[in-house]
Amino acid sequence: MAERQEQTAPDALLTRIGQIVMLHRGGDREEARRRLLELWAEAAESGDALHRCTLAHYLADTQDDPADELAWDLRALSAADELTDGRPGADPASVRGFYPSLHLSLAADYLKLDRADAARTHLRRARRAADTLSDDGYGTGVRAAITRLELRLPDTGPPEGDGWGPPRQRPER
Repeated sequence: MAERQEQTAPDALLTRIGQIVMLHRGGDREEARRRLLELWAEAAESGDALHRCTLAHYLADTQDDPADELAWDLRALSAADELTDGRPGADPASVRGFYPSLHLSLAADYLKLDRADAARTHLRRARRAADTLSDDGYGTGVRAAITRLELRLPDTGPPEGDGWGPPRQRPER
């Protein structure tokens, strides 16, 4: 019985997170932030990286201050980095699927803070990580968001030798 409860507990928390996200998308940002912070306190105690990644990623979206949004997105990335293919109940493909969105969010955060170089770095990482996404609605949406941000942030090509496409031509002097 205890083993069965442990298997359903993560799903229950993720379901609660999803309900709060719907509240946020419905326009109640303050209440969503309050409830997500309550869940953050629970998840921080359990130490579950999947929960912390998910919560931090959504908490970032509820922030008013771009610096706070960046801090939460960095927490989400850090928690995602803790996830391993050996985590019980974690689907390795799902874990890899977090990175395009996480790096996209970080790129947008850095752009809001007028840190274009950091924004470009994370946008390139988002583009490379997008190869792991399926050709479903989520994958298509994330790739489209990456493209939109690339259009807002010129020169998002990689530095020479990055391994991401051909090197850029240097202008003649």
